[in-house]
Amino acid sequence: MVTDALIKLFKRDLNALKEEINTYQKEDNLWVSNDTITNSAGNLALHLVGNLNHFIGATLGNSGYVRHRDLEFSQKEVSRLDINQSIDDTILVIESVLNNLTEADLRKEYKRRISETHMTTEYFLVHLTMHLAYHLGQINYHRRLLDV
Repeated sequence: MVTDALIKLFKRDLNALKEEINTYQKEDNLWVSNDTITNSAGNLALHLVGNLNHFIGATLGNSGYVRHRDLEFSQKEVSRLDINQSIDDTILVIESVLNNLTEADLRKEYKRRISETHMTTEYFLVHLTMHLAYHLGQINYHRRLLDV
């Protein structure tokens, strides 16, 4: 089933996110931004954790997670240790929820906004893996620009 592949991809990229966060030579650099790079690696990591906990944990898994999207981009100086713990917790949520989805669940309509076109839950889960990969690449470039 596609959920097995999705779990592997989410775990692979979330573990890669932890590796990126841990590879910053200076932990303070996680929070560096400027006029042209407005999102720091730390904020992107918080955003990814919030995004996945909201759309997979709360929406599909009824986890009770309450998202505070504005804090994902405004909160600063969260420790590397706390970010890593949040990522580990997110992996557990993803495994739990996706392991309980059926083929019928994957074919159901998933609607985030009224204005969006029809998409299935499976399509949206693939979208979420791509969203994770996109921001993971941004974090990689951010780290390499700062750790010269």
